[in-house]
Amino acid sequence: MSFPWSVGPIIPVFFNPHQSATIAVVSAIPGKKVLVVEDEADVVEMLVRAFKRAAGFNIITADDGALGLRRAREESPLLVILDLMLPKMPGLEVCKILKGDSLTRHIPILMLTAKAEEIDRIVGLELGADDYVSKPFSPREVVLRAQAILRRSEAPDDVQSLVAGPIQIDGLRHHVSVNGKTVHLTSLEYKLLRTLVQRHGRVQERDRLLSDVWGYESVIDTRTVDTHVRRLREKLGKAGDAIETIRGFGYRLREG
Repeated sequence: MSFPWSVGPIIPVFFNPHQSATIAVVSAIPGKKVLVVEDEADVVEMLVRAFKRAAGFNIITADDGALGLRRAREESPLLVILDLMLPKMPGLEVCKILKGDSLTRHIPILMLTAKAEEIDRIVGLELGADDYVSKPFSPREVVLRAQAILRRSEAPDDVQSLVAGPIQIDGLRHHVSVNGKTVHLTSLEYKLLRTLVQRHGRVQERDRLLSDVWGYESVIDTRTVDTHVRRLREKLGKAGDAIETIRGFGYRLREG
């Protein structure tokens, strides 16, 4: 049974005869609802302060994976900031469940990872997470990335179809194929490929890709671009060789 009071912040109190009482504090201030799933209290406090300074956000928190999953389903946030190393349910499992559920798969996910967890980052991106931030991080960086992800989710889709050698992009269906064989891309990989194909033959600097594909207004971490390009090449197979690395600058889709 729960007993909510709504004077000031909403403080629902849940009583369980077999467990100690758990108190969850949720801001009553209207704004863009963001769910932070993180078990380190100092990290949570740091992020809450950063989003409060940015204004326009309503932060909800959960300190384990199972609670985070429940909050995501109940609160329908516009964004989930998800740590991968969580008690009760790992962050990757939370991501997999959210992206596999028709009611929650549209919610963008920003992963918080340790630098040594590259494999987990790649798996998370494959499951549908939108981006990641490596610990230790700047709170401002997380806010900037969150804002960019929310802008991307609100932007209209480009439905133009494109062809570059064996690569075909059906803009209406968000479908990519190579020599007629379907290639499954994440939303960011798809947008990155579209951008490179649309600008084929022209070098795209990493910071410009961060701006045009990710929506970041300032250079944060260009390794994000490198990670996605590497995965995109692998998925395209031999056709991925057309994406050239221009050392010291960025990438280019080779003409012809």
